Amino acid sequence: MECQKESNKTNCPCTYPGCPRKGLCCECIKHHIENDELPACAFSKEAEATFDRSFRKFAEDKGFI
Repeated sequence: MECQKESNKTNCPCTYPGCPRKGLCCECIKHHIENDELPACAFSKEAEATFDRSFRKFAEDKGFI
C-alpha cells in the first residue's frame, strides 16, 4: 500500500510544530504507542492543544473519568 502523505496531512489534527511524522500515520502511531501515548487524531481539538498524549488525558477528554 502506498502512503498517502499529502492527503493525510490535510486531515491531520496534530499542531506540534515541526513534527517529522505529520502525514505519516503509520510512523506516528508507532511512535506514540512506543511511548505509551495516543496520536493527536485520538483527541478533541482542545485536548490535542495540550500536547498531553497520555491514555489518562484521552479518558478525561472522552469523559470516561
